[in-house]
Amino acid sequence: MVGGLGWQVAADGGRPEGRACAHLALLTPAAMSSPAPPAGCPDCLARGWSWVRLRRCVTCGRVGCCDSSRGAHAHEHHVRSGHPLALSLDPGEDWAWCFADEVFLVRSGESGSGTSRRRPC
Repeated sequence: MVGGLGWQVAADGGRPEGRACAHLALLTPAAMSSPAPPAGCPDCLARGWSWVRLRRCVTCGRVGCCDSSRGAHAHEHHVRSGHPLALSLDPGEDWAWCFADEVFLVRSGESGSGTSRRRPC
């Protein structure tokens, strides 16, 4: 799974087919391994806010909350840093989102429907 091999753009209802991600090479084994996720979104915790789900930046490892959370800190991190990819940290989920290309990424060989492994956020 070097250089993004093993990942593909998945069907994502409402978005045109044939879309691509220019950042698959960032999904290396090193980027996929990380320490245990924090107990919550550090930015939300600092403000006393709650969050819905957590995402981890593939480039630097920063953890933030999803767009359904009050702070949308994962997206805010992308805007400030330009880092394009975030991984879901929810147990049982194995997908990534490319903010730059606006595509949902799954492991190759998965259907991409996301019904059993992805929760909207």
